[in-house]
Amino acid sequence: MDWFKLSLQLNKFPVNRARKMLDEIDNIPANQYPQYIETKKKEIVDYHLNNNNFYKSFIGSKAIPNWEDIPIMTKTDLQQPLENRLSQSFNLKNSYVGKTSGSSGHPFTFAKDKLCHAMTWEGFNNHYNWHGIDLNKSLQARFYGIPLDFYGHLQERIKDQISLRRRFSIFDLSETKLQGFLDRFRRSKFDYLNGYTSAILLFSKFLKKEKIVLKEICPSLKLCIVTSERLFEKDKKVIEEAIGIPVVNEYGASEVGLIAFENPNGEWCLNRSDLFIEIVDEDNRTLPHGKEGRIIITSLYNKAHPIIRYAIGDIGIMSKKSTPKKPILASLIGRTSDVAKLADGKVVPGLTFYYVTKTIIDDTGSTKEFIVTQTKIDSFDIEYVRDTDFDAEETTKIAEAVEKYVGKNLNVNFRRKQSLTRSKSGKLKQFTSLIN
Repeated sequence: MDWFKLSLQLNKFPVNRARKMLDEIDNIPANQYPQYIETKKKEIVDYHLNNNNFYKSFIGSKAIPNWEDIPIMTKTDLQQPLENRLSQSFNLKNSYVGKTSGSSGHPFTFAKDKLCHAMTWEGFNNHYNWHGIDLNKSLQARFYGIPLDFYGHLQERIKDQISLRRRFSIFDLSETKLQGFLDRFRRSKFDYLNGYTSAILLFSKFLKKEKIVLKEICPSLKLCIVTSERLFEKDKKVIEEAIGIPVVNEYGASEVGLIAFENPNGEWCLNRSDLFIEIVDEDNRTLPHGKEGRIIITSLYNKAHPIIRYAIGDIGIMSKKSTPKKPILASLIGRTSDVAKLADGKVVPGLTFYYVTKTIIDDTGSTKEFIVTQTKIDSFDIEYVRDTDFDAEETTKIAEAVEKYVGKNLNVNFRRKQSLTRSKSGKLKQFTSLIN
């Protein structure tokens, strides 16, 4: 029984229709693919101009004779109540609603119509199949965090069971915990690992220290998928040696789904089925392949909410080998994350603050940006951009979240600012440690 697929169907996600549409897209001849893309681009823009008041207001009276005249949409533009951004006939009940992690420092709530969300997940399965992994049948060792509140925790555990995922919580990566991870692999038949790069790298370094190759104690392992953070070549080598299986890169974002996935030939193939991805310059003009620029994404099938010429917040380079039907990402710049080390020996990946930010995010978009800095072994600064200071109740709530997800006896300092310091690329790094 394909429990994952069944769970989507029970929640009225049209997975069979999505599967059929993706197959039809795959079968479009290469010489007809540019026309398919141009048609879908025009259709999605026309749809939102006719059915979405937010997007009509966003475009305003600007003339848009050409695609490149469409203004770039940023995360800041989407930091307003979701109800104001939904298209006609869509609401919070008949759409898939999610929140971004805020890993770029710009959290917001988004929506997808159910067909679009079904296409997202079928698209993931398509790409995983390249490496012999089936989301409906393969058992995943999941190196992620998990909400610690009762209902959020229960919900994720239920989803894990249905989705054939067994969670390895990354909130504590001390050697004691890593030994517990190792014991689980000894007694389970996992098909693949999936998770944050930094967490899997730390586990791999532990394995090398113990002189253990993971596949030798868990022979069923086929693949390791790293996501959410940049994978450096030297770290990839460490992971592959310690785990004993191939490591592939996944690049995605919750609001758009899968952006790029590494194929068996080592090419980072961009998702060209339900997304249109551009690399643009400072004037928002498409750059030639091989030139570095901002990654801009259009969701071609999301009718519930416009994601059109959307700046994801990353910098990349399109390979010179790219074609319309096979676009290849040559390089992705950014998405690295530091690791926090605490006085009691606990090691916490910077992306753990994703779960802390859940306490900061609200649907009104009042918190525009934030970054977290570890200044001492027991001290963290949270700098944020907002019209008003956090009140006592809010600061207490955030401090409690830090204690729950990161550790106890920590000093958390809040600093409201008019703007936050950015890197040369213009990207905010959500977490930085100054003590490593």
